[in-house]
Amino acid sequence: MFKISDKISRYHDIDTCKTCCIIHKNFSAPKNTAQSCINFIRKELTRKMLKKIITASILSILFCTASFALEQIDPVVARWSHENTFADKDGDQTVRLKATYFSNEYVEALVASEAEKNLWTEDEAENYKYQILKNINMAETIPFRLEINVRGIPMYAGPFDKHLTLYIGKNKYTPVDYDRRFNVRLQGSREGMVFFPRYDPKTGKDLLENVKEIRLAFDSSISIALSGKGDVMWIWDLTQDRGKVGGGKAANRLEIDRLIKRTDKLNADREALRKQLE
Repeated sequence: MFKISDKISRYHDIDTCKTCCIIHKNFSAPKNTAQSCINFIRKELTRKMLKKIITASILSILFCTASFALEQIDPVVARWSHENTFADKDGDQTVRLKATYFSNEYVEALVASEAEKNLWTEDEAENYKYQILKNINMAETIPFRLEINVRGIPMYAGPFDKHLTLYIGKNKYTPVDYDRRFNVRLQGSREGMVFFPRYDPKTGKDLLENVKEIRLAFDSSISIALSGKGDVMWIWDLTQDRGKVGGGKAANRLEIDRLIKRTDKLNADREALRKQLE
């Protein structure tokens, strides 16, 4: 993995380093140190590479590749993931299901791992967090990453959203969006995102406010491997969520984005109603 320190290590001689000379000439930096040069180069290299790194890292997270330091976040992944393997009685089909809930702690661990690996500043880490939260639409939805591995007879689960239910308290919710690849023939491994509503459509209240647990259920009719075994239900204890995604610049930007969208929708609804009354 590229490290900025590898690129700047050679800039140690202030008399021969052209960048140092530019800094001294234009910014009156002290000539008894090359630290100003190192800081300058670090900033320039980071600025140019940050966009590419963020894009690659977000794709890695959403599709569960190993680009980040998994050894650092494995305990967090385990805390917010559930998985089970099922097989039909004749052994014709084996299905492994895994679901990871994007809790505050999980997102914070991903950001911290990438920030440490890439030597990011606090602002760069906040920008990366904002991009993650925006890509998983955490401001408006409750996101999960699903991994399904099918061996033997293929699995046909479309329409996929009809097989999933999220229970919050006494209420149940179906996905508002999901990876449409789950609708087609499943054989081998497939990963994708599933999103449930975060806010009550009538009141605008956060559905997770003061909630202690959430339950994700898979309908047993999703495959022959689960048939007759009853629905699969996993529980996440939200009281164990130690993260604080709700604070910081990234969360504030995301909340502003959400409020702007909600305001635009209310204005559109009001205009439509006005036209109906005319």
